[in-house]
Amino acid sequence: MNHLSIHKTFDNGSFVMLINDTKERYLATQNFDPEKSVYGEKMIKLNDIEYRIWDPFRSKLAAAILKNLETNPIKESSAVLYLGASTGTTVSHVSDIVGNKGVIFAVEPSARVAREFLENVASRRKNIIPILMDARDYLHYYSYYGVVDVIYSDIAQPDQTDIAINNCKSYLKKDGHLVIIIKTRSIDVLMDPKLVTKNEAKKLERNSFEIIQIVNLEPFDKDHSLIHAKFMG
Repeated sequence: MNHLSIHKTFDNGSFVMLINDTKERYLATQNFDPEKSVYGEKMIKLNDIEYRIWDPFRSKLAAAILKNLETNPIKESSAVLYLGASTGTTVSHVSDIVGNKGVIFAVEPSARVAREFLENVASRRKNIIPILMDARDYLHYYSYYGVVDVIYSDIAQPDQTDIAINNCKSYLKKDGHLVIIIKTRSIDVLMDPKLVTKNEAKKLERNSFEIIQIVNLEPFDKDHSLIHAKFMG
């Protein structure tokens, strides 16, 4: 990368960077765990600050940002409940964003996957609290935290939206934000993906959410959308 310039993509404290060179654009976050790569991503230094390149083909949140997500509710100092942490690719960038003043409660049901997440990500980042549990059992992890600012949900289940709604009703503060990845083929293989997303948005509206934006994630993720909604309580 030569002739680099750097710009903030949001002005609400999200601190997601857009790095330009002569040919391409890259998203990046300031590395909360210096000199440590999480998933083989490139790292660069600008003005003595280390940034991690955020791959939109590996992270649906990064894909949404490049597809013109208007507002990223995850910002410095946010308390985030993350459903479907997996091995921690996106969680690690959220960790970069929330920084020392924020916290992420990262829920993952698979013991094997959670072990990798713990070893490679959570054990090195003190703003992440891993929770080995199914997000359907949301009432069982109440003792870990109080209400949160944002719930981020990335779960490949037919009832993925219902799971997110139940977690929001239990843990999301009034006027807090839900960011949910709609994996349309996990909900209905035969229905038009756009219609599936529209139906899930209506379900959110029936449960006290205001839809802020819907972002189609193609070409980064086929048949996936991101819905950003505010919880009216």
